[in-house]
Amino acid sequence: MFINNLFSVKDKVVLVTGGSRGIGEMIAEGYCANGAKVYISARSKDVVTKTAKRISASYDSECIGIECDISSIEGVNKLCDEIKKKEDHLDILVNNAGAAWASPIESFPEIGWDKVMDICVKSMFFLTQGLLPMLVKSASRDDPSRVINIGSIDGINNPVFKNFSYSAAKAAVHHMTRVLAAELVKKNINVNAIAPGPFPSKMLGSAVEFNYSELEQKNPRGRIGTAEDVAGLAIFLSSRAGAYTIGEVITCDGGLVASSGHDLT
Repeated sequence: MFINNLFSVKDKVVLVTGGSRGIGEMIAEGYCANGAKVYISARSKDVVTKTAKRISASYDSECIGIECDISSIEGVNKLCDEIKKKEDHLDILVNNAGAAWASPIESFPEIGWDKVMDICVKSMFFLTQGLLPMLVKSASRDDPSRVINIGSIDGINNPVFKNFSYSAAKAAVHHMTRVLAAELVKKNINVNAIAPGPFPSKMLGSAVEFNYSELEQKNPRGRIGTAEDVAGLAIFLSSRAGAYTIGEVITCDGGLVASSGHDLT
């Protein structure tokens, strides 16, 4: 029961959607640093290629970038085809790609629902469906394949920002995780979700003008999340240590959800 075996992801084949920046990049880097072969997908060819090269060089590992927009079924199918061309199986799928939309309720547009629900919920389901044969192929009772869905604490608590569709979408991701977990455990595939709190990212940064000081002050831990926080949790869920954890939505937020409703001043 050595720790190197308990938390090993060495030689695992991983796909992280939305892996060129933010939380997706952090998770991809964690896998690569510990010996996994990682594919990352993103809409921008330049950005995903640059990120993949940086991660590969940093850890003498194999990180491969794939340009793909999975906001449509056509994009989902394209990504599935690309992975099938390169690999005969997939050990870990991290459904991280997402979108947000913030606007006052009086002016919140229909596209703010369609875009967010399509990427955060619908594409997550159909990508998992499309890659199911590859996940099943490498799965066993003692070493199941993994699907990790990235939700949000905004799908648990009332959000700070006016992101009505995003909060609803992430709550849907959390429950979809439970439903898929009950279905896919029979195929030796473990499904769990991570619900992050504030982490440095383009999505959150643009909402706070990339000044995280106020968020840090309001967080019970006195800081925002780091790559080690979310990558460590993903590695736990992907390793032998997490092989008996199924259908869980695990917050990674410095205690925000646990402390909600309490006076933190």
